[in-house]
Amino acid sequence: MTAALDHPPPPSAPPFRAIADLVRDHAKKRPGQVAMIHGERRVTWLQVDAMADRIAATLQRDGVEPRQSIAIAGANSLEYFALFLGALRAGVAVAPLPTGATTAQLATMVADCAARHFFVDAAVPPFPSAARRIFMDASGDPSLEQWLLPHGAKPKAVRAQPDWPFNIIYSSGTTGTPKGIVQPHGMRWMHVARAQGYGYSPDSVTVLATSLCSNTTLVCAFPTVAQGGCLVFGKPKFDAASYLALAQEVRATHTMLVPVQYQRIMALPDFDRYDLGSFQAKFCTSAPFHADLKQDILKRWPGGLIEFYGMTEGGGTCILEAHNYPDKLHTVGKPAEGHDIRVIDEDGNELPPNAVGEVVGRSAAMMTAYNNQPEKTREAEWYDAEGRRFIRTGDVGRFDEDGFLTLMDRRKDMVISGGFNVYPSDIEAILRTHPKVADAAVVGVPSKEWGETPVAFVVVRGSLPEDELRSWVNEQVGKTQRLSGVRYLKELPRSEIGKVLKRELRDSW
Repeated sequence: MTAALDHPPPPSAPPFRAIADLVRDHAKKRPGQVAMIHGERRVTWLQVDAMADRIAATLQRDGVEPRQSIAIAGANSLEYFALFLGALRAGVAVAPLPTGATTAQLATMVADCAARHFFVDAAVPPFPSAARRIFMDASGDPSLEQWLLPHGAKPKAVRAQPDWPFNIIYSSGTTGTPKGIVQPHGMRWMHVARAQGYGYSPDSVTVLATSLCSNTTLVCAFPTVAQGGCLVFGKPKFDAASYLALAQEVRATHTMLVPVQYQRIMALPDFDRYDLGSFQAKFCTSAPFHADLKQDILKRWPGGLIEFYGMTEGGGTCILEAHNYPDKLHTVGKPAEGHDIRVIDEDGNELPPNAVGEVVGRSAAMMTAYNNQPEKTREAEWYDAEGRRFIRTGDVGRFDEDGFLTLMDRRKDMVISGGFNVYPSDIEAILRTHPKVADAAVVGVPSKEWGETPVAFVVVRGSLPEDELRSWVNEQVGKTQRLSGVRYLKELPRSEIGKVLKRELRDSW
């Protein structure tokens, strides 16, 4: 794996600790406290610590060395998270892979991260691989229990270093071939340190409703683990009513949801009957979070609402504490402490406030590199006049006079029609104001006359002719923004964490 690159000094933060070591601390201080809940199953910190030891010792038995890797693909479970912690205790990096990937993509990712072992459940199809396949759910041979050393096994001590790889997140966003983002232990520790102001404690109860393959989930899960709180795993397939019932039952204090999940929850006719008064903080990231939805959550759902804007690759993070800045709900907030975020033009020149350009960022929380892809790594980097390394986001935005960042769109999603820049998000915002529009996405498609032209994919409620909706939108937008076509879908294609797969939409037009 690529060595750590230039990282700026971190802002004020507690000294680095390996998260697997904190698990051992919890087992000593509060051995009988419940650490994780999944359905009817409950495990204590003492049990989690013992399981992590067995996993670490078994990996060492098999000759898996520190800084090598394992891969995991499957539904969230106690076994999945225990494997993550056990690998970390052995100094081994974890590649949590998306179960929604194709067989060919999974095979490519397992090979790319050079995983020695591949832990799966029954939903993951077989394919040829050098990695040893082990079944977390006992649906094949060997099962996890068959593979493990006996109870009481202890690993050789390993002291993980901040620049060692913690995990490799395969994130293609919506663009195609997945890239392995190597996140070091130091980057994950900075995520934990950043979260300290949001009320995490040994009494925290965090409900996880997104996949462990996503950084979205991990930025909420590991702060809970670091503080000795309790992780609660929701159902594999998200259901708004089931989520609320679980949150009410366990007296949830924290959660991470993506915008489409918030949208479905707030649309429930009986939302207000649930007792959600235990919530201290709710988080959101990964996709555009519309101001009207934030406003509705603030009005009806107790506890703070915090939006994180950033990339799995790291660099710059903006934070919007929506409950503290109700007049800034159209933004993604201000740069986090110690984060340097700037806006640059097409030639790499820095731009002043209110100028629109690509967002780049730098912080102590930055990926090492894209695994085995030095050219892609260089493409993702920008250096300032002093030679300091920033990560390019690919997002177009601007800072207002108060230092809050407003996003316009993804640079790759911008439509250039007749030489004019058209931001799909502007048209999508208008579409969503129509009472019969439940969801919408706008993409650019080739046009002989204009080079590119915007078209819309829409989910509607009830009956509404496509031409009628297109005319309604075109009456409210500028000439270059006018839709050339509208197509109705039952639902928009989305990734496992709710991002609209615009590449699929463009390809299907």
